[in-house]
Amino acid sequence: QVQLVESGGGLVQPGGSLRLSCAASRVFFGINAIGWHRQAPGKQRELVAAITSSGSINYADSVKGRFTISRDNGKKTVALQMNSLKPEDTAVYYCNANVGWTDYWGQGTQVTVSS
Repeated sequence: QVQLVESGGGLVQPGGSLRLSCAASRVFFGINAIGWHRQAPGKQRELVAAITSSGSINYADSVKGRFTISRDNGKKTVALQMNSLKPEDTAVYYCNANVGWTDYWGQGTQVTVSS
């Protein structure tokens, strides 16, 4: 099992930046992939960015060039640097870890992009 706690959400103007952080309760060894999903009102949850155990990174097309995911194995954290934010990035952002056949989720953090 793994517990995930997100932090760093908030309100930001279009074009601004935010940095989300996810703290995991265990080391990343054995975690197939860890990353971020988001869910906007009335929409399905979607992948934003993820890092696999081999270090491969996958981004949603909508965030490529604007968002950067990184992990710190020693601190057991995963960060999402979000730049050039757009109103359509508004959503609840969830940290996700895949272990075996199970997905674990954090409680989510709200990101609102509005002027």
